[in-house]
Amino acid sequence: MTTAPSIILTRLDVQRLERLIDSLDEPLPPGAVALQAELDRAETVVGHEEVPAGVVTMNSRVHCREQSSGKDYHLTLVYPQDANADEGKISILAPVGSALLGLQAGQHIDWPAPGGKTLKLELIEVEYQPEAAGEYHL
Repeated sequence: MTTAPSIILTRLDVQRLERLIDSLDEPLPPGAVALQAELDRAETVVGHEEVPAGVVTMNSRVHCREQSSGKDYHLTLVYPQDANADEGKISILAPVGSALLGLQAGQHIDWPAPGGKTLKLELIEVEYQPEAAGEYHL
């Protein structure tokens, strides 16, 4: 496993995600534990109007590439109730969801895939970010 890249989060996302984690039954599912670890390691937390446009926030749509196969993915990071794999809507509680949160274009993550395999993903582009579009969903 490689060292996790530094991440930037918005205060609003942190507040909402902590409420999500608090709403889950104990023991917490692995995805919630992983998400809490990501929230805890955030080096920078900014207001939703201050987040750089190239940072993955909740409801962002991203283009990423699996390095060994070259396969491209277009994913939208969503809350669990909005997840739909067929539409590329990935839950924040999925391993790749919590791993994408706070990344910037050009950064790499390890994506735990089914069967215990680890894939390496590069974030190519943040195609849509609600904050950059002025859509804060307050």
